[in-house]
Amino acid sequence: MEEYIGGTVPDRLARNVYEVDEGNPHIEVNQEIAKATGTGKLLVRICPAHVYSEAENGDIEVEYAACLECGTCRAVAAPGALTWHYPQSSMGIMFREG
Repeated sequence: MEEYIGGTVPDRLARNVYEVDEGNPHIEVNQEIAKATGTGKLLVRICPAHVYSEAENGDIEVEYAACLECGTCRAVAAPGALTWHYPQSSMGIMFREG
């Protein structure tokens, strides 16, 4: 049986490793649809990794390198508001906690 390694959530998340595929984001937001449907504000509130933020002009900015690939955004986004696919092989998050 494995030994439990404690710590705060931020400490445990910091153990994860990210391989960023520079120039090939796996998340894109359709700004028009996101604004019209309210999806943008919802993404900002619901993402557990805080990948989404709202700019002063109301656009939704995406820090795709921080994505936990949990799929929460895909579950709540209005049709067409979000393009999301898994990163290419060997890219993305590598979880270090079980």
